[in-house]
Amino acid sequence: MGQAPEQEHPKNAFGWAAKDTSGVLSPFHFSRRATGEKDVTFKVTHCGICHSDLHMIKNEWGNTIYPIVPGHEIVGVVTEVGSKVSKFKVGDKVGVGCMVGSCHSCDSCAIDLENYCPKVIMTYANKYHDGTITYGGYSDIMVADEHFVVLYSPLRFYGLDKPGMHVGVVGLGGLGHVAVKFAKAMGVKVTVISTSPSKKSEAIERLGADSFLVSRDQDEMQAAMGTMDGIIDTVSAVHPLMPLIGLLKSQGKLVLVGAPEKPLELPAFSLLMGE
Repeated sequence: MGQAPEQEHPKNAFGWAAKDTSGVLSPFHFSRRATGEKDVTFKVTHCGICHSDLHMIKNEWGNTIYPIVPGHEIVGVVTEVGSKVSKFKVGDKVGVGCMVGSCHSCDSCAIDLENYCPKVIMTYANKYHDGTITYGGYSDIMVADEHFVVLYSPLRFYGLDKPGMHVGVVGLGGLGHVAVKFAKAMGVKVTVISTSPSKKSEAIERLGADSFLVSRDQDEMQAAMGTMDGIIDTVSAVHPLMPLIGLLKSQGKLVLVGAPEKPLELPAFSLLMGE
């Protein structure tokens, strides 16, 4: 047996953890490591709830380590930085996403694609370099290597950030909200695609989306065929991809950022015919 979570490291921490597959969160005392020379320590002020947190606390993907402190959409204010930290200073507002470590020596790490590193270390329910378990953002403080103190990427990476482009956002949950806000800030035309007509006013009036499609309305979907440069699909439940592929221009990009627990059907012809 290793040490108890609250005795592993010098910094006292408090969070909310699930202890078993019931997924019930309860108060949890644990500890964070001391601020290393490349580390940033920050007070957590906000943490999003991602559907992957729900999958993980119930062990629906089969790889959960209990107790688990979920949360990987973490924002806070820096309280301490290590002696070799160059990008951040005390008082900065920072964010940490779904990973906190990698090998730093493979091909993926060499080109800043650490999320594809075979030894990537996830923000929670993974083993860190020192052998201790990682705990996420449903907690009061966080310590992270400055290299992984980051913000967003799909719109930028896939070139969907140019003013005048037309991007669809599927699902108006947590990720969907953020996608709409980022895309609008980049000057992109945004259409929200949802199964829930009730979300139309929120999408257009509150978040500034340009238009709204009900994905179950075949007439609406038909009228929008071939109009989008890209689609960010945030849905975490099984859903048909073929209608979404139909909305894309040729050479359009469908980017999946939701992770359903069952495989999605991918029709080859709609990919081939739409390039």
